[in-house]
Amino acid sequence: MLLSLVTMASPSTLLRIKLLPKPPSLFCALTNLRRNQLPLKSPFTTSSSTTSSSSKRHDDVVVLGIETSCDDTAAAVVRSDGEILSQVVSSQADLLAKYGGVAPKMAEEAHSQVIDKVVQEALDKAYMTEKDLTAVAVTIGPGLSLCLRGMIYECLFSTSVGVQKARRIAGGFNLPIIGVHHMEAHALVARLIEKDLQFPFMALLISGGHNLLILARDLGQYIQLGTTIDDAIGEAYDKTAKWLGLDLRRSGGPAIEKLAMEGNAESVKFSIPMKQHKDCNFSYAGLKTQVRLAIESKKIDAKIPITSASKEDRLSRADIAASFQRTAVLHLEERCDRAIQWALKMEPSIRHLVVSGGVASNQYVRARLDMVAKKNGLQLLCPPPQLCTDNGVMIAWTGIEHFRMGRYDPPPPAEEPEDFVYDIRPRWPLGEEYAEGKSEARSLRTARIHPSLTSIIQASLQQ
Repeated sequence: MLLSLVTMASPSTLLRIKLLPKPPSLFCALTNLRRNQLPLKSPFTTSSSTTSSSSKRHDDVVVLGIETSCDDTAAAVVRSDGEILSQVVSSQADLLAKYGGVAPKMAEEAHSQVIDKVVQEALDKAYMTEKDLTAVAVTIGPGLSLCLRGMIYECLFSTSVGVQKARRIAGGFNLPIIGVHHMEAHALVARLIEKDLQFPFMALLISGGHNLLILARDLGQYIQLGTTIDDAIGEAYDKTAKWLGLDLRRSGGPAIEKLAMEGNAESVKFSIPMKQHKDCNFSYAGLKTQVRLAIESKKIDAKIPITSASKEDRLSRADIAASFQRTAVLHLEERCDRAIQWALKMEPSIRHLVVSGGVASNQYVRARLDMVAKKNGLQLLCPPPQLCTDNGVMIAWTGIEHFRMGRYDPPPPAEEPEDFVYDIRPRWPLGEEYAEGKSEARSLRTARIHPSLTSIIQASLQQ
């Protein structure tokens, strides 16, 4: 048995991906998905369900969400009417400052140390116990491999701090469990905040690990218009902040944005990435190199913190920060503008552009993308900053959305064998790639341990 997000196309089937000791091909994964069907025994799908239990299922659902895919340990309890009953996040700010960014192995250990406390605090703040929950939702991918997997078997899977905790709770209290796609959760949390947000809509998801442009046609039905071919924008922000000697305890984005206000964004002429490629994919590796060379030419010493820099040195750093931010966001704007035009050809009824993920907390980014949205006749929707960065609320809400559709796993056993293999998906596409959007630049990373969430759901609906 492996944890997976499932669609119950009929009331008696449970679809799973059978993972092997070695990574299967995409074809094998889809074949196994279609063939492997197990009887489902769940109190939510019995034919004798009464009207009152059905009403409770949809109208009074309470889900615990657990998120440990990167450097924050988060948990939240959310009700199906959108009420956030609690939200707890344990930050790894000190580790970020010490290592100049996310250190995967250290992050994993930090998750292990605080996961029990974070989950208990989320329950306490909601004035609930595990017995009051309807289900448990947990991120199963994508994310940092060592945050999601305790060991590596030929780049495949093993244990996850968050998944282990979620399964212990679900198994101990006989609760359904929902495996959540981290990037889908970033997109769907906007529907928690904005009740009028209907499908289809556009979404730009920007964080330290991902840049993703998608057309969200329906719940679980996504078309990938553009993605990261090397480094994401958040990674570029973090590295630039580190090289400029900035305080990383709040990550590089806020530090760069604050310093950039003191600088001249036109002072350093950085080239916008991939201008010659007319697709919607992103690349920040080259811009990072440009920034590093500019810092070296100015003889900026990152060992001297910005607080100790001379007035002239601080100005040089501010100019680089401002110029970097301008160029990085221009790359976002260009790709986003093209993706919206593609999406409108497929779905002319689109009215909203959702921008979410950690980098969406940046006010400069929001202001510039608001201009892009308005230019194309769309309304920009951004979750509040505390729901842009990784959090348990978005996981719980995504769990609720799928639970309403009958997509969940039955309760796991109360005690699992020591050699149990968890289904963790560090590389898990959200949607199928739009043919016109395939990269004209270098090859995208094509090794897929798992088929996309969209293809899993589409295959299950055909059963």
